[in-house]
Amino acid sequence: MVPSINHQSWLFFLPLAQQASLLKDDLLDPVDQLLDDEELIALVRQCLVTRYPKSAGTGRPGMAPDRLLRCCVLKHLKGWSFRGLERELRSNLIYRRFTHFDAEVIPRHNCFSRLFTVLSPEVTKQIHHRVVGLACQRGVAQGRRMRTDTTCIESNIHYPTDSSLLGDGVRVLSRSLARIAQQCKRGTLAVVNHGRAVKYRLLEISRAAKTQTQASQQRMRDSYEKLLAITRSVVRQATEILEKWTKGKLKVVGNVVPVEAQMGQLRQFVPLVNQVIRQTKERLWLGNTHVVDKVLSLFEPHTVVIRKGKAHKPNEFGRLVRIDEVENGIVSGYEVLVGNPEDSTSFLPALQQHQAVFGRVPEMASGDRGFFSAHNEREAEEMGVKKVALPARGRLSQKRRARQKQRWFRRALRWRAGSESTISTLKHPFSMLRARYKRDGGFQRYVGWSVITKNLFSIARWQERKKRKKKDVQMLGIE
Repeated sequence: MVPSINHQSWLFFLPLAQQASLLKDDLLDPVDQLLDDEELIALVRQCLVTRYPKSAGTGRPGMAPDRLLRCCVLKHLKGWSFRGLERELRSNLIYRRFTHFDAEVIPRHNCFSRLFTVLSPEVTKQIHHRVVGLACQRGVAQGRRMRTDTTCIESNIHYPTDSSLLGDGVRVLSRSLARIAQQCKRGTLAVVNHGRAVKYRLLEISRAAKTQTQASQQRMRDSYEKLLAITRSVVRQATEILEKWTKGKLKVVGNVVPVEAQMGQLRQFVPLVNQVIRQTKERLWLGNTHVVDKVLSLFEPHTVVIRKGKAHKPNEFGRLVRIDEVENGIVSGYEVLVGNPEDSTSFLPALQQHQAVFGRVPEMASGDRGFFSAHNEREAEEMGVKKVALPARGRLSQKRRARQKQRWFRRALRWRAGSESTISTLKHPFSMLRARYKRDGGFQRYVGWSVITKNLFSIARWQERKKRKKKDVQMLGIE
């Protein structure tokens, strides 16, 4: 059952609440009023209601929508884990007051994890759209200027090597097979624990890879052959179990529900492990390091290799994200891109996203050199953008050089440079450096909530600056 947002205060908590209300937080207090918006709460309530068929009026009382919304914002502001969120809410009166829990029991960390998943990527975008609407209503964002840029957000994976991926495949498939064997009659399914053998093979490969001598390379290939043989045997056994289960030949003594869950795990991981076997053979014996549909993680298969030309980090493993920004640091749009496309393919979608949000194209749009193309400039001008500031690449003609030396063009490029600061702010204070949620949908939710939290605090800070200016003007008028 979804509780009401009208929370009744405890009688014995009232004296402490009066004292706790005197504690002020300059960072959270300005956002508190923004989160009382009825449309934001209605979006979260709609998700909670559709969780189960009768969630609206029956069942155990769950978490109120206003509390869930505030917990999401607080978690991404502080960069906590779910366990950290539970611990801090239990021990801090300011956080209890901000999330409206007050004297009530704080839910467990796994409850936060399940409820955060209910807010799907589509709902997260709707919440972001509403926050941008609040910025427009308060005059923070007018949509007259737009700057866009792309950045890589890392997935929550270890460094992907073929040997470690093979080891992960053996471990995950063996674990599922062992759990299936527990529900079958004794002796029906014999599962061999290859953990020690895999560990030794990984150590041999790691030591042999440190030198490039012919003997070391031969030892590494021999170790890979042994590791591949172990992996193929486990995959073969998992495939046979799946076929038996499909044909109804696998007799289960215990509960069928956990067996079906483990069969789902096998269906998910067997194709991925087969792909890892293929790409390992391609790299070692054929020298092909650019395998199509390369798997970089069994648990985050959507991860791709991103090369942004950074000297300290030539290869990044994650997803490419486009960030669109307007006045006063408001991120008007974001999109998790598929693969590793060129930046020039993202400029027109950014303008279309801006037009959908504000109802018109910006008067000025800018981006870095990666977004430049003659087609982009021509299409943007036809859409109605008066000033398109995209610096050209390569050797410039005299006409192009004169255009880029104009005052409005240089001012637009100086303003565009602020997008680097926005991306850095999103990654560090608002925890978007590494997406911690699982799977592709979780990745999109994590990026979305980081952007939402950043926008809320940008609106709150703009309002506080406006109040201070108004107060200073009044004081000068009195004097």
